[in-house]
Amino acid sequence: MSAALLVELFEKLPEFRPGDDEDLWTAGARGPTRAFRAAVREHYTEGTLQRLLVTGAVKARRAAALAVGLTGTPASVPAAAAALRDDDPLVRHFATDAIWELWFRAGTDEQNRRLQEAAGEPNPNKARTELDELLREAPDYAEVHNQRAIWFFKRGEFTRAVEDCETVLRLNPHHFGAAAGMGQCLLKLNRPRAALRAFRQALEINPNLDLHETVRALEALE
Repeated sequence: MSAALLVELFEKLPEFRPGDDEDLWTAGARGPTRAFRAAVREHYTEGTLQRLLVTGAVKARRAAALAVGLTGTPASVPAAAAALRDDDPLVRHFATDAIWELWFRAGTDEQNRRLQEAAGEPNPNKARTELDELLREAPDYAEVHNQRAIWFFKRGEFTRAVEDCETVLRLNPHHFGAAAGMGQCLLKLNRPRAALRAFRQALEINPNLDLHETVRALEALE
């Protein structure tokens, strides 16, 4: 399938520009996005979307980045990670969103649903219980470890959060969120050199993160 149809489908969506309120855009684009997702699933394989994401013209890359986030599996993470260095800011934006979506799809459908629920659970005790249960079932599900690291961070258990972040990065070397989170934990533990290494790792994966000033400040302390 050529890129022309994908671009045509993409252009039926409300226009999104860097700096727009994404929640407002998502709310306004809910119906068109469902139609876009359905059409992509009908006409495109995941492999074709991966190829267009890294080799297509700019509009095709934008469309493919969005499509991968809506329909892809974790197999598309390497292509989406490569797109984090794209020249086009919209490609980078959609690729970043896509990667987060893909990380939450690394288990079974049931496990993915439970992870989403645990991540949004307002009761911290229930959230922790569900995350622990998921990890007993799926110890290699990296995003569950990441969500538990966030849980630990929010409660000031920084050493345990670092341990989970290290596990995430062992399981998923593309996880810039875990690298950045580990850096924040290490700062809290008064380990600036280790934090600097973690932040550099996060930026190596995703140079678009808002960490450059933090890195420069830590480098000045060396």
